[in-house]
Amino acid sequence: MELAYLDHLLDDDVPLYGLVRTGAGYLLLDPAGLRAARDRLHGTAPWGPADLLSGLYRKRPVQVRRAESDLRRLAVGRCRPKGLVALLRARVAAGSTYLNVGHSALKARALSAIREGIQGPIAVMIHDTIPLDHPDYQRPGTVEAFRRRLNAVAEQADLVICNSRHTEARLKAHLPQCPDTLVAPLGVTPAAPDPAALPEGLPLHRPYFVTVGTIEPRKNHALLLDVWDDLARTLPAEQVPGLMICGRRGWNNAAVFDRLDALPKDGPVRELPGLSDGAVSALLTGSQALLFPSLAEGYGLPPLEAASLGVPLILGDLNVYRETLDHIPVYLMETDRYLWRNIVDQATTVDWRHQEAEKTNGFAAPGWADHFGMIRKRI
Repeated sequence: MELAYLDHLLDDDVPLYGLVRTGAGYLLLDPAGLRAARDRLHGTAPWGPADLLSGLYRKRPVQVRRAESDLRRLAVGRCRPKGLVALLRARVAAGSTYLNVGHSALKARALSAIREGIQGPIAVMIHDTIPLDHPDYQRPGTVEAFRRRLNAVAEQADLVICNSRHTEARLKAHLPQCPDTLVAPLGVTPAAPDPAALPEGLPLHRPYFVTVGTIEPRKNHALLLDVWDDLARTLPAEQVPGLMICGRRGWNNAAVFDRLDALPKDGPVRELPGLSDGAVSALLTGSQALLFPSLAEGYGLPPLEAASLGVPLILGDLNVYRETLDHIPVYLMETDRYLWRNIVDQATTVDWRHQEAEKTNGFAAPGWADHFGMIRKRI
C-alpha cells in the first residue's frame, strides 16, 4: 500500500519530497532520490553496501542497514531529530502537505516538528484500531504505543484517511475529539497467477483450501488446525482435503507453532511461508475456497484479492466484510469449529465450488485510481 502511494505520487505532477526516519536521524529525498528508492523497493535495482555509520547500529538487520546506507547516499538533506524543523524550512515550500500512510511514524514530537517545519496541513492514514479493540492479541507494549500514536493523531492531524467505514467508526469510538475523516477504500491489485513459482510436491491433485496471512492469534489458525484434526479422525486419509497455510510466523502463538512443527511432511496441511504473490494467486485460483476465520480486521485485503480472482470465500462474520464484500462470502461464526468443519465437507465438491464462484461474477474491487481520486479532492 505504501509503495502504491509512492508510485502514484512520483507519477503525479506535484513537487514531492520524502522524509525517511533512520536510526541516525532523518533523511530528505527529492524526486530523483525517491525514484531511485522506488527502483530498489520494486527489486529492479539492488541495494548498495552498508556504510561506516551503519556500524553503530549492528543490532539492526543487515538489509535495514544497507537500505538506510543507500538512502543516506540518495538524500539531499540530513539531520538529527532536533534539526528536523530547520531542515524542512530550508528545503520544503511553506504550506506543503505532509502525508503519512503508515502507523510507525505517528509520534507526537515528530508530527509537531513536521507541522512547524512545513507550516501546512497533516494527513495520516489509520488502517485499524485492533490493538485497542483486542489488546489480548498484541505483543507486550504495543497497546500503549498504539494509544500514544492515536493521541498524536488527535493532537496534530488535520485529516485522517480510513480504509473502511468500519475503521472510521472504531477510530471515532477511541477518539471522541477526532480530526476530520475520509473513508477511501484501498486499491486491490491481485497478482497474476504464477504456477511455476509453486514449490514442488504439493498435493494439488485433490481438493484443497487456502488461508493467507501472518500466523498470529487474531488470524485464528488454531480453528483451522482443529477442523483438519477432526477431518483426519473421521475420514479416510485419501479423502481429507488439503490446507495450504500461506504466511510467515508472527507472535504470541507458540501453541500453534508447535502444532505446525508437528505436521507430517507429506500430510494434507502444509505451511508455506515466503511464497511470491504470483504463487499465492496460483494456489488460490486452483483452490476450493479461501478460508479466513480472522477474529478482527480493519480492511482485509486477502478476501478482496481472492474475490477479484473468482475464488469462493468462507469468512468469519466481521462487519468490514459485510461492508466490502456484501453477499459474496459464506459467513460463519469465527469460533464454531463444527460449523467450519461442516462447510469444509460441503465445499470439497466441484458443484459447490462452481456455485459459489458464480457469486463473484461482476465483482469489482476498489481500484487505486478511485482511491487517489478521493484523496486528491481532500488534500
